[in-house]
Amino acid sequence: MLGLSSCGVYSFNGTNIDPAVRTISIATIQNNSPSGPAFLTQRFTEDLKDYFQRNTNLKLVPRDGDLQFDGNIVAYDFAPASIQQVNGVSQAGSNRLTIQVKIRFTNTKDDKQSFEQVFQNFDDYAANRNISTINNDPTAVRTTTDKIITDIFNKSVANW
Repeated sequence: MLGLSSCGVYSFNGTNIDPAVRTISIATIQNNSPSGPAFLTQRFTEDLKDYFQRNTNLKLVPRDGDLQFDGNIVAYDFAPASIQQVNGVSQAGSNRLTIQVKIRFTNTKDDKQSFEQVFQNFDDYAANRNISTINNDPTAVRTTTDKIITDIFNKSVANW
């Protein structure tokens, strides 16, 4: 235990951040998908910032942080997830919302840790829920984006 705490690299929340890394900057994650809701850019960016502030001791700076994130939402798709036969007619058994976010991560202290990657996740909804009801539900889209944010966090500072 003494060896882990004396080097300052590992923490109990699962992060693996070099002690020389003190700041983080997160540029606005633009929504470049043709069908994503208008609020998605701001909500995703703010949720990503909040997640890092809650789970690290890094200071959020407007630009040029030791760790830098930028990217865009590249896909926001809502499609039937399972087709069922009802009285000989094919119908959606559920609908799936899939979101893809392309992230460029730069670690200015250790470029070997830098990456560019598309993160994707999804959630399934009852067949009677359409995309407008999902977009107007404050928790529905956030459920999917929270999983993507966790994946980004794990890849960038937890080295999972």
